[in-house]
Amino acid sequence: MNKTITGRIHGRTIELTDDPGLQDGQEVRVQVTAVPPAAPWGEGILRCAGALADDPEWDAIMDEIHRARKLERRPEPEEE
Repeated sequence: MNKTITGRIHGRTIELTDDPGLQDGQEVRVQVTAVPPAAPWGEGILRCAGALADDPEWDAIMDEIHRARKLERRPEPEEE
C-alpha cells in the first residue's frame, strides 16, 4: 500500500494530519519530503503589481469604478 499523508515534524516524531489506516506497531517505510512554506499574505498581489500598467482598457474600467464610488448613495433627508 502506498499512501501520501502530510504531517509535521516534532523532534524525531512526525505528527500525521490523517489516520494512515494501519495497525498500531505496524512497521512502515517513510520517505520525507519538505513542503515549501506558503507565501505570505499579499505576496500574490505584489507579484502581479504592474501587470496591467499602460493598459487603456483597464484604465477605463478603473476610472468607471472610481466615478461609481464617488456617487452619493445616501437617501435625501425627508422634509417635514
